[in-house]
Amino acid sequence: MKIKTFKTRVFCENEEIASFIFKYIKKIREKSILVITSKIIALSEGRVVNYKSEKQKNKLIKKESDFALKTKYVWLTIKNNTIMANAGIDESNAKGKLILLPKNSFIFAKKIRSLLCIHYKVKNLGIIISDSGLIPFRNGVIGMASGYAGFVGVKKYKGEKDIFGRKFIFSKTNIADSLTTAATVCMGEGKEQQPLALITNAPVIFKKKINTKEITINFKEDMFYPMLKNINAKKK
Repeated sequence: MKIKTFKTRVFCENEEIASFIFKYIKKIREKSILVITSKIIALSEGRVVNYKSEKQKNKLIKKESDFALKTKYVWLTIKNNTIMANAGIDESNAKGKLILLPKNSFIFAKKIRSLLCIHYKVKNLGIIISDSGLIPFRNGVIGMASGYAGFVGVKKYKGEKDIFGRKFIFSKTNIADSLTTAATVCMGEGKEQQPLALITNAPVIFKKKINTKEITINFKEDMFYPMLKNINAKKK
């Protein structure tokens, strides 16, 4: 698997994103996956608010969240069935503004995929909308897919045998987030100015129509649910 990043100029608010991609990526071959940072998508959608005060920011975080809990460093929130900081609202590289998450990353990924398939004359193309995420008790952010299109995002091993012939019961691999993390390592999280990355030779199944719910799990079925449910009762 290979990952190639593209250094670009600063993307502008309300700018058209397809022509921006065409300018920096001249060719995409079959069975490639294009990773696009969610920030430039949010900018293209005008999902930007002028920062006025912490009170205003806190109110916006609550509005954008399905659940919000104030912690020592950030608001711990749930949005789009994902635990994240501050409902994904970002101040970094925002020039004094607040950048929200895209309206719907899965819908955007599907639409931009159709445009790119026509422009680059390919049939098998994956799109990933990348964002930053955290894993509890692990230091540093990782890449997470806030949306994707064109490939199967979860690989299932249930029913298959391991190297000793024992059948897997629950095992799955999160392909979408794993690819996003790999790309994020190359794209960077600072001032690298590389909002686009092209992945080739990835071990994925390309598919035009995907299940957008495959990447998430019901809260009560999650392995961490018992701990999260009882966290307040366990506090000392």
